[in-house]
Amino acid sequence: MKRTLSFILAVGTTLCSFAQQILTLDSCRVLALKNNKELRISQEKINAAHYEKKAAFTNFLPKIGVTGGYIRTQKEISLLSDEQKQTISNLGTTTGSQLQQSLQTLAAQNPGLAAGLQGVLPGAISGLTTGLNSIGQGIVDALRTDTRNLTVGAATLTQPIFMGGKIIAYNKITKYAERLAESQHATGMQNIILDTDQAYWLVVSLANKKKLADSFLKLVTKLDSDVSKMVKEGVATKADMLSVKVKVNEAEMTSVQVGNGLSLAKMALCQLCGLPLDTDIKLADEEINSLTLPNAYTEANVSTALANRQELKSLEFASDIYRQKVNVVRSDFLPSVALTANYIVTNPSLINGFENRFRGMWAAGVVVNIPIFHWGEGIYKVKAAKAEANIARYKLEDTREKVELQVTQSAYKVNEAAKKLAMAEKSMERAEENLRYANLGFKEGVIPTSNVLEAQTAWLSAQSAKIDAQIDVKLSELYLNKSMGILK
Repeated sequence: MKRTLSFILAVGTTLCSFAQQILTLDSCRVLALKNNKELRISQEKINAAHYEKKAAFTNFLPKIGVTGGYIRTQKEISLLSDEQKQTISNLGTTTGSQLQQSLQTLAAQNPGLAAGLQGVLPGAISGLTTGLNSIGQGIVDALRTDTRNLTVGAATLTQPIFMGGKIIAYNKITKYAERLAESQHATGMQNIILDTDQAYWLVVSLANKKKLADSFLKLVTKLDSDVSKMVKEGVATKADMLSVKVKVNEAEMTSVQVGNGLSLAKMALCQLCGLPLDTDIKLADEEINSLTLPNAYTEANVSTALANRQELKSLEFASDIYRQKVNVVRSDFLPSVALTANYIVTNPSLINGFENRFRGMWAAGVVVNIPIFHWGEGIYKVKAAKAEANIARYKLEDTREKVELQVTQSAYKVNEAAKKLAMAEKSMERAEENLRYANLGFKEGVIPTSNVLEAQTAWLSAQSAKIDAQIDVKLSELYLNKSMGILK
C-alpha cells in the first residue's frame, strides 16, 4: 500500500512539473521577441525596403520592351485618287479615241491614204487600246496598299543618360528607407524587451507580496488564536479579540486581492510571450526572497545615448530621405536625356512597297526633354519639399534634447532607487526587531494586543517596501539602459 501511494505521488509530481512552465527573464524575452506580431510586421517592412532598394538600382540599367498590335480597318490606304485610278485604267481607251480622231482628220485630207489603211488600222487601234488598258490596270493594281489588316511589332531599348539626378536621389532614398526600417525594428525589439521585463518583475513583486500576505495572515491568525485563549482565561478583553479578528479579515482580503492581481499579471506576461492566457507559468525569481542586485550601476553618458538611440537614428534617416526628396522634386523640372534603340516590324511592309509580309528595320536616337515654362510650379514644389526637410531636421534636434533630459532623469532615478532600497532594508531590520520584542512582550503579558498588531502591520509594510525597492532598482537600471540605447 505504501509503495502504491509513493508511486502515485511520484507520478502526480512529475505531471505537475510538466504542466507548469518555469520561465526565466531571458526565456520570457526570447518568447516575446519570437511571437510578437508587431516585430514580424517590422521585419517584413525591412524585406520590402530591401527589395525596393534593389528595384531602384535597376533604373540605372537599360530597359528592353516588346510591343505588338493588330488593326483591322474598313478601308485601305490609297496612294491614288479615284479619278487617277479611272484615268490610268482607261489609258488605252483614251489613246485609241485620240488616234481614231486623228485618222478621221487624215482621211478627210487624204481620201486615198485613208482607203488604203481602212482595213489595217481599226484592228491595230483596237489591239493598242486593249494593251494600254491592261497596262494601266496593272499599274493601278500595283499601287494598291491593302492596309486593311495591319500588324505592327516593335522591340525598344531605353537607356537613361541624365534624368536630372532623379535616379541617384531615388536610390539614396531607398537605401535610407531600408536603414530606417531596420532602426524601427530595433526600436520595437527594445520596447518589447522593456515591456516584458516590466511584466516579469511585476509578477515577481506580486508573487512575493502574495507570500507576504499569506505569512501575515498566518501571524494574525495565530494571534487571534492566542487572544481567544487569553479571553477564556480572563487575561484579555473581547475588544482585543475583535480588533484581532478585524485584522484577520483585512489580511484575508489582502491575500485575495494580491492573488487576483498576480493571476492577471501572469496573464499579461503570457500575452506578451505569445502563450495562451491560461498557461500555468512560474517564474524563476518568484521563490527568491532577496533579488540579486548589480554591484555597480551603469554610468549615465549622454554621448553614448546620442550615438546608440535607435529613435535618433530613425529620425536621421528620415531627415536624409526628405533631403533627397528635394532633389527628386527638382529633377522633374531639369532637362532629361535618354538613348533609345528600336526594331520595328510591320505587315504590310513599308520598306519594299506594301507587300504582304513582315519586314523590319533598326532605329536609334536620343530623346531630350527640356521644361521651359510652368508658371513657377517647380520653384513652389521645391520650396515645399525643403520645408518638409526642415520639419524633419527640427524633429531630430528636438528629440536629441529630450534624449539628453531622459538620460539625466534616468540617472537620478537609479540613485533614488538605490537610496530607497538602503532605507527600506534599514526599516525592515527595525520592523523585524520591533516585531520580535512585541511578540516576546505579548507572551510575557507586558505589551497589549494593539502594540503587537501595530508591530505586525509595520513589519508587513516594511517587507512590502523592501520588495518594491528591489524591483525599482531593477527597473531603474533597465530604464537607464533603454534611455542610453544599450538595452540588449
